[in-house]
Amino acid sequence: MPDYHVTPRDAGWAAEKEGATRASSVHDTQAQAIQAARGYLVNQGGGELNIHGEDGQIRSKDTIAPGNDPRNIPG
Repeated sequence: MPDYHVTPRDAGWAAEKEGATRASSVHDTQAQAIQAARGYLVNQGGGELNIHGEDGQIRSKDTIAPGNDPRNIPG
């Protein structure tokens, strides 16, 4: 299952597949990029969504079903 990252760019926010050389899409807001990345993961059978802050550090992670969540706690 693929992992996607939402990262800051000079021209907005990128939704990018881990290991890809280009972003899947670039958006004006982080919320738009998160929504797009979730859609990509749903279409590809689930996976991990890593959301980065403006400083580039991961600020949150989410498993998109039917991904393999290492924790058994919802959320």
